[in-house]
Amino acid sequence: MEPIIEVQNLVKRYRKATENAVDDVSFTVQPGELFALLGPNGAGKTTTISILTTTLSPTSGSVRVAGSDIQRDATAVRKTVGIIFQKPSLDANLTAEQNIRLHATLYGLYPFRPTYATMPAGYKRQLEELSAVLDIEREVFKPIKTFSGGMKRKIEIVRSLMHRPRVLFLDEPTIGLDPSSRRSMWEYLSKVRAETETTVFLTTHYLEEAEQAQRICIINRGRVVSYGTPEQIKGQLLENYLLLDADDRDRLLAELRERGLSPSGGPPFRVPVNGRSPHQILKSIETPLTVVRVHAPTLEDAYLAIVEGGRR
Repeated sequence: MEPIIEVQNLVKRYRKATENAVDDVSFTVQPGELFALLGPNGAGKTTTISILTTTLSPTSGSVRVAGSDIQRDATAVRKTVGIIFQKPSLDANLTAEQNIRLHATLYGLYPFRPTYATMPAGYKRQLEELSAVLDIEREVFKPIKTFSGGMKRKIEIVRSLMHRPRVLFLDEPTIGLDPSSRRSMWEYLSKVRAETETTVFLTTHYLEEAEQAQRICIINRGRVVSYGTPEQIKGQLLENYLLLDADDRDRLLAELRERGLSPSGGPPFRVPVNGRSPHQILKSIETPLTVVRVHAPTLEDAYLAIVEGGRR
């Protein structure tokens, strides 16, 4: 399957800078994926997403989005992407529907009409369908200034999907939202992906959000430092292991060594999993155990190992 986004040897150096903000970055995104771009502040995430959405020109390298080159055919790229920025970009003096109607008009989807009632049936139907996906049918005609941060995000999602983008860029979309609103937004985004088959390109500081991604690219100081599925990234750096203890520690150690399980440290003793399931290892041990703990590294563990290792 042809990638929906292709980034090859991307470089961006700002005028008077001594180092590249983005330094030889390459990755691909497949259609329908949830793809996460991660990195600490100043790593180059915002610069990268700005180039991919045609709001910033690269110094060198090539980028294609939905088959179009971002420099030679920027207009085509803009027609195929939707963007939700870190800060809400809604007009607080308008209703949610008026914000959406303005967006649809600017994209040339429908001719402008001064009222919702006079808009074409296609617009009304599309607004109704997207509002239903996000469960905001009753709120869509209310003023933006009355909305919470979470509700504003939902309106931005509806607005960004009106022109049926093939790729939805989310730049720190849940920053500033409370945990309940963050959870709700991800539930809505999952529904959107399932129902519209939209590719979602995410930057976030919340590592648990990136755990949902099919693939992740971690950049630091402008360079790619890890790239793959969440499991691949965790597996490259960190190991799963068991912590075991028993009243008869000598017997336990002898048995672990006999079975080639390479215990270390302790007590409790650390036993690497090495591709086996914890259940298989525990089933093979006959010594009665008093402590059994499974250490399964998280994406956050791997991320910190990568980023903090790069700072040394």
